[in-house]
Amino acid sequence: MPPRKGAGGITDSKPPPATQLAFQLPAPPISGDTPLVPARMVNEFVYCPRLAYLMWTQAEWSDTGDTVDGRRVHARADRPGAPLPAPEDLAATEPSLSNRAVTLASDALGLIAKIDIAETEDGLVTPIDYKRGKRPHVALGASEPERIQVCLQALLLEEHGYRVAEAAIWYVESRERVRVALDPTLRAAALEAVHALRLLVAQGRMPPPLHDSPKCPRCALVGICLPDEVDALRGSTLAPRQIAVPADTALPLHVQSQRARIAKDGETLRITEEDAGDTIVRLIDVSDVALFGNVNITTPALTALLERDIPVTFLSYGGWLRGIAHGLGHRNVELRTAQYRSSFDAAFCLRFGRELMAAKIANQRTILRRNGRDEPGRATALERLSASRKATGRVASLGEMLGVEGDAAATYFRAFAALLTPPARSEAAAFHFEARNRRPPADPVNAMLSLGYAMLARHATVALAGVGFDPYRGFCHAPRYGRPALALDFMEPFRPIIVDSVVLSVVNTGELSAGDFVVATTGTALTSPGRRRFIEAFERRLSQEVTHPLFGYRLSMRRLLLVQARLLARFLLGELPSYPHHLPR
Repeated sequence: MPPRKGAGGITDSKPPPATQLAFQLPAPPISGDTPLVPARMVNEFVYCPRLAYLMWTQAEWSDTGDTVDGRRVHARADRPGAPLPAPEDLAATEPSLSNRAVTLASDALGLIAKIDIAETEDGLVTPIDYKRGKRPHVALGASEPERIQVCLQALLLEEHGYRVAEAAIWYVESRERVRVALDPTLRAAALEAVHALRLLVAQGRMPPPLHDSPKCPRCALVGICLPDEVDALRGSTLAPRQIAVPADTALPLHVQSQRARIAKDGETLRITEEDAGDTIVRLIDVSDVALFGNVNITTPALTALLERDIPVTFLSYGGWLRGIAHGLGHRNVELRTAQYRSSFDAAFCLRFGRELMAAKIANQRTILRRNGRDEPGRATALERLSASRKATGRVASLGEMLGVEGDAAATYFRAFAALLTPPARSEAAAFHFEARNRRPPADPVNAMLSLGYAMLARHATVALAGVGFDPYRGFCHAPRYGRPALALDFMEPFRPIIVDSVVLSVVNTGELSAGDFVVATTGTALTSPGRRRFIEAFERRLSQEVTHPLFGYRLSMRRLLLVQARLLARFLLGELPSYPHHLPR
């Protein structure tokens, strides 16, 4: 993809092709079940209509340093004080009063707002809105979204019978108060913005992303909105900026020691093990928690994790997912509605399944091509996988597609066995591998593959649930009690490039040896130290940075799973013509 700037530093600003014409309609009438529009959300709408839609309609949110600092700034103003006197009582009150956190609503305006400060003097009320940062150097002293928000607060005060002559904005960092004149132009613009936002929500149509906008890099929802990525997939010639892939500052916490106890200790988790003593982990360093087998977690610790939207997954000792605990869950009803609708569409499921299996087979072929050393039969295996990939486009049913997938898997794993070359010759027999089997695993390689796929299913479930999907309703895998069908669909193309890659690495580098497995007639399992080392290798693979083949920027495999889950959401909601599978070169 070409760079963002051409010769001479001129930015390519060609917009993506339009996909739908807009036709202005009146906003629906306000009824008993119509939610009132928050004045703060109108501010976001004027700033960026897509941002307001994501925040209000789809209940999306992501904290940044700016948003956390904004809450700190509002902490004092948000403490409710004495109630605002009635309009007729203002003359009898003290000459000047400041009332904090005054909430007003109006069915006539369809508005609700919390006024940071309502300052009363001489029978007049002045709404004052707190803003972090410094006063912007613009002609009117404040940006349009902020002026419209405080204007709506003034309109609410007038609707309740108060006299308002002007409004004000207080900028905390520069400690400046900016007067906002409530002229007819500003009043009309504020009411028009409310009308437009209500109409947008009623239509249920997400606005397109801003194109190459300087607003996007510091937006709290840029990793959810994916403005440059959506533009690129819809035909823009600009290379996406690396603004949607922040660093992985928080990582998964795996607790495997049986009878370990997890308790909350201030802003940390204290993990007590019988033989190893206590381990302290800060809550801010934890992205999710995985509990293997018989691990105890206290109610305060679980509550602290749920309050911070940190999911807790419960797994069997062998790594099979038993359940997941998270907060109230994502409130994006639109996405789940689109997911359910598509899952009951047989034609959609077949189309999606064809592309999904084609992507998985392509990534299997990539693993063989990257790691092969001209073993006998390698060229034949690559040719057969190419033929299987083409065959997925001709299948007429999901059952027929499973046949193609099974043939490709048999070809792939026969060739995969030749890639396993442990450094010690004595280990070759221990890692002898003929074919894939599941329960119970017959050999060490199958034991690692099974554990790796179970761990990948957990990560996929967490990523999909975090975006707003129902992980248990898929398109290709049949729904079954306790089976995360969508997670199993989603992870198919990632099986070779994550799990199979880890297995090759730990065997061929000698990180795991025959002594890390228990082999019995009932199956093969990893020892506790072996499982710990395998999980460490798996997490290293997820932390490894790769170059996205479509967008050109680098990101970790862990972050890639989340980006792909959000792209799947954009596809199901109709923003993208197809779901872009991850196909590394």
